[in-house]
Amino acid sequence: MSVKIGAHVDRTDAAAEAKRIGADVVQVFLSDPQAWKVPPLDHPGGAEAFREETAAAGLDVYVHAPYVINVASTNNRIRIPSRKLLQQIMTGAEAIGAKGVVVHGGHVTANDDPATGFDNWRKAIDALETDVPVLIENTAGGDHSMARRLERIEQLWAAVMQANGAENVGFTLDTCHAWAGGIDLATAADDIRAITGRIDLVHANDSRDAAGSGADRHAHFGDGNIPAEQLVGVVAAAGAPVVCETHGDMGPDIAWLRERLAA
Repeated sequence: MSVKIGAHVDRTDAAAEAKRIGADVVQVFLSDPQAWKVPPLDHPGGAEAFREETAAAGLDVYVHAPYVINVASTNNRIRIPSRKLLQQIMTGAEAIGAKGVVVHGGHVTANDDPATGFDNWRKAIDALETDVPVLIENTAGGDHSMARRLERIEQLWAAVMQANGAENVGFTLDTCHAWAGGIDLATAADDIRAITGRIDLVHANDSRDAAGSGADRHAHFGDGNIPAEQLVGVVAAAGAPVVCETHGDMGPDIAWLRERLAA
C-alpha cells in the first residue's frame, strides 16, 4: 500500500534531513517542547523560507505542540498558559504551511471529575483561531489522562465535537502509546475510527516496555516489544501518513516500515 512515511526532524534543516533519510513527511517542534515560550522561528529566512523549502522538496509538514501543554487541567496556572501557548503554536504552524498540529490529550488529577477535563478541551477548541487541524494524540500512561484508554477517548471526542471549530479536530494514533496504554493494536485503528470517524496521522514507534506498562518509551522497529506484524498491521489499517519518532537515525526505520507495507 502507498502511505507517506517520514520522521520527526530538527526544524533548522528539515528538508535536507528528510532527503537524507528518505522521508515523505516531516514533523517538527516550533519551540523547546519543555518550555512555555515560543521564540521567533530560528530558520534562515524565517517561516516563509521554511515553507518554500519543504514545499519544493514535496514534503508534508506536521508540528508537534510542546509537551507542557495541558488544556484539560483544572489548574488555572496550567490551563490558561496552555491555551495561550497552543494558540501561538497554531499560528506558527499556519505560517510554515503545516497540515496539522499534534497535541497530547493531557490529564486531570485524582481529585478532579474527568468530565471537567473533557469540557476544558471543548473550551480550548472553542477559543482557538486557526484553520490548521488540531490532531489530538493518545497517551501512554496516567490513570487520569484524557486520551489513554478508548472509553476516555470516546468521552473526550464527544466533548470536543460540541466546540466551534470541531471540524478542525483530528486524531493522531501513536502505536507505542496505544501498546503501553493497554489498547489492543490488532483492532486499535478500527476502534479509534469507530469513535472519531478519522485517523489523520500515525506515530509509528516500537515500545521499550511491555503492553499495558503505561511507559512512554519509544524504540526503533525490531528493538522493542511490539510484534512486527502488529506494528505493520496497525499502520496499514490506519491508512494515514506516518511519522517515526525514536531518537537517532530514522532512515532504517522508514525503510523497515516502507518495505513491509509494500510486501
